[in-house]
Amino acid sequence: QVQLVESGGGLVQPGGSLRLSCTASGSIFNIYKMGWYRQAPGKQRDLVARIGTLGGTNYTDSVKGRFTISRDNPKNTVYLQMSGLKPEDTAVYYCNAEYHTASYWGQGTQVTVSS
Repeated sequence: QVQLVESGGGLVQPGGSLRLSCTASGSIFNIYKMGWYRQAPGKQRDLVARIGTLGGTNYTDSVKGRFTISRDNPKNTVYLQMSGLKPEDTAVYYCNAEYHTASYWGQGTQVTVSS
């Protein structure tokens, strides 16, 4: 079992930046593939970015070049650096940890991009 706590969301103007953090506890962090997902009102939860145990990353097309996912294993933390934010990035952002068939979710953090 792993517990995930996200932080760093908030209100930002278009073109601005935010860094989301997700800190894990309760298990060995570096065995988990970590991901960030987001869910806008009335829409499904979609993958934003994922980072593997060896640091390999992948991103959904709409955030490539603007978002960067990274992990700090000694701190049990995964980050999502977001820049060039657009109103369509507005959503609740969720942290996810995967190990084989096990999947764990954080409670989510709201990101609102608006002028």
